[in-house]
Amino acid sequence: MLGLVFSHIAHLPAATEPVEAEESTRGLHFPEINTILRWKDLFPTFNKIALIACAAALIGIVVYLLASRKDPMKAPKGTRNIAEIGVEFIEEQVVMPTMGKSGLGWTPFLLSLFIFIYLCNAPGIIPFIQMPATARMAIPLVLSLLVWVVFIGTGVKHNGLGGYAKSVLFPPGVPKALYILVTPIEFISTIIVRPFSLTVRLFANMLAGHILLVTFALLSEAMFKAETMQPILNVMGILPLFMLIFLTLFELLVAFLQAYIFVILAAVYIGGATHPEH
Repeated sequence: MLGLVFSHIAHLPAATEPVEAEESTRGLHFPEINTILRWKDLFPTFNKIALIACAAALIGIVVYLLASRKDPMKAPKGTRNIAEIGVEFIEEQVVMPTMGKSGLGWTPFLLSLFIFIYLCNAPGIIPFIQMPATARMAIPLVLSLLVWVVFIGTGVKHNGLGGYAKSVLFPPGVPKALYILVTPIEFISTIIVRPFSLTVRLFANMLAGHILLVTFALLSEAMFKAETMQPILNVMGILPLFMLIFLTLFELLVAFLQAYIFVILAAVYIGGATHPEH
């Protein structure tokens, strides 16, 4: 009896292997995360993420170079109209609420940040590209470190090294006995956490949106191509397809909002470093 049982068990792998192989070819198979996020190099040390970043910078430069060549005495049209809308948006919706008139000199810097980030975000919904460059950690990290250097440098320039350090580490109005607790917190939150939070906020939101789009696209494809219960699954496949369309439109809004949030936080940090007493 035991011999029969052992002989039956010995033949189980051979009998189940074809079934498992057949089942592995059906259903929904989500690709490895690395295949979603890491694109092959176009040539050594230069991949499609770098291409999107270069294209974003180039598009922004070309638009404003073309706009600057127009006759300023004529009514703005085409490229100049788009350029002026961008400038007015940054001045009225970012600079004035956070820094006031004294911060208008920061408009070119903040405008450049906004355009570059938005153009890096937007390819997430463009067919055949469908990958925001900011869904990789490198670009948000570099931009956050740039803002970090700028607002600290601005604070030192306007208040001196000692004055800026005092305003950050020893905020006015706090009882001196609490400085032993407040000072380390202020140092960590201002010097360390700010660039990290800027990086993660942009990176995580764009990465999450990209993964959601990939998920619903694969789910729709799998349900429309299902071999078993095809009529029911085909009808149900419309649901993730509608969700995919909705998320695509939503990601267009998210691309704008994440660029806006990054820039307005940068303006808040710069304004706070310039006038720490406020």
